[in-house]
Amino acid sequence: MKQAKRVVLGVTGSIAAFKAAEIAGALVRAGACVHVVMTREAEEFVTPLTMQTLSRNKVYRGMFDMPESWDVEHVSLADEADLVLVAPATANVIGKLASGICDDFLGCIVTATKAPVLLAPAMNDGMYRHPITQENIAKLKKIGYAFIGPREGRLACGRDGVGRMCEPQEIVAEALRLLNKKR
Repeated sequence: MKQAKRVVLGVTGSIAAFKAAEIAGALVRAGACVHVVMTREAEEFVTPLTMQTLSRNKVYRGMFDMPESWDVEHVSLADEADLVLVAPATANVIGKLASGICDDFLGCIVTATKAPVLLAPAMNDGMYRHPITQENIAKLKKIGYAFIGPREGRLACGRDGVGRMCEPQEIVAEALRLLNKKR
């Protein structure tokens, strides 16, 4: 029997976090083993219980949560991942990753993994177009991180512009493409 591909799904603090629930469910239906890592900010938008129910796995939230067994979980998740997907990827998280800042569970996993990393940006158009954000995205692309989106559309601030996270089915299709490419 073929072993399921392991996806670490990072969920960060954006209104687009509600789409991560649909992404988790779709990846599970496609046969992936999904491990969700939520930032504290993400929990303001979607609950760990929702993500646990849809992923069918424990949700990782903090660096110092007690593990169920002895394990350096941020290292083991990074090592076992076939793909790390961050959806939504805020300007804050993109900046931290580009700077090598590992002050939370998600940053440690992304920095420690050898798996492909796919980021789905979601933010205000001004934040997305800001030269620092663009420089951070270019820096991450240079070291091999993949990006999907963002798209133009209605933003949480009420105006239309670039910064809207791609739709879940589009993100899942790209994640599955990267997983199949990794064989």
